[in-house]
Amino acid sequence: MSALICGSLAFDTITMFPGRFAQQILPEQVHILNVSFLVPTLRREFGGCAGNIAYTLAALGGEPLVMATVGADDEEYRARIASWGASTEYVRNVPGSYTAQAIIITDTDNNQITAFHPGAMQSAHTTTVPADRGVRIAIVAPDGRDAMLQHAQQLADAKIPFIFDPGQGLPMFDGAELGRFVSQATWVTLNDYEARMLSDRTGQSIEAMSRSHLKGIVVTLGAEGCELWQQGVRTHVPGVAASEVVDPTGCGDAFRAALLYGLERGWTLERCVTLGNRIGAIKIASRGGQNHVIDRTALGV
Repeated sequence: MSALICGSLAFDTITMFPGRFAQQILPEQVHILNVSFLVPTLRREFGGCAGNIAYTLAALGGEPLVMATVGADDEEYRARIASWGASTEYVRNVPGSYTAQAIIITDTDNNQITAFHPGAMQSAHTTTVPADRGVRIAIVAPDGRDAMLQHAQQLADAKIPFIFDPGQGLPMFDGAELGRFVSQATWVTLNDYEARMLSDRTGQSIEAMSRSHLKGIVVTLGAEGCELWQQGVRTHVPGVAASEVVDPTGCGDAFRAALLYGLERGWTLERCVTLGNRIGAIKIASRGGQNHVIDRTALGV
């Protein structure tokens, strides 16, 4: 059973700042902000929401079907996806462009500053959801603005249940657009900051949104676990202590892969997010979004 993953493929340049952003940025001077962060370490990793989600889903034993756009530098990423046994049928090359690039700085409090060049991702809307591919579930993850709007509509038209995961793409949309995404989706997942922004822009609380056709809204809370909202009822699902906190990059994507894995197998949403919390704790102990190792036997999946 394939899970369609609509989102970005990107190369991540990941750096660590051995200090706290809060100590370097003067709130009263942000109107003339001019800061520089010394980052002694640097790594280049495979990333992008679609790639990260697909990596973990494949490791769990799922069948990710990635739908994304890449540039002239795509050969290495295509080979990587194929190495998981996943299809690159809907990974499309955009001539004259680069694959999306993210430059990420993480401080000692695990706060992050990211610069993102969208590159080929800006043409993601030109790929259409394959309604005849036997897809049973999907996710609309951060991607090009037009792509997210069109793919959500195409999934709704094809009656394919999907998770709406706006992530860092949420600020691109106004309240009416976000309301339409929610009305089309079957599930919504956000972190706590994104949940507040979604509520502000739509004028609806998360509780009110959950009293609808939605089968659930998941709000992740980092180490504290997550909140699960179903028909106005909030359930707190505790977090899982990580063996080591190394790098938060891709933790949300790993969590969402666990959601997809459980949902396509008919699990309850609470069981899905419980697995998601465990996977997130595994991921944060590894650097990058696609280097953690999943022991399916230990996880019982």
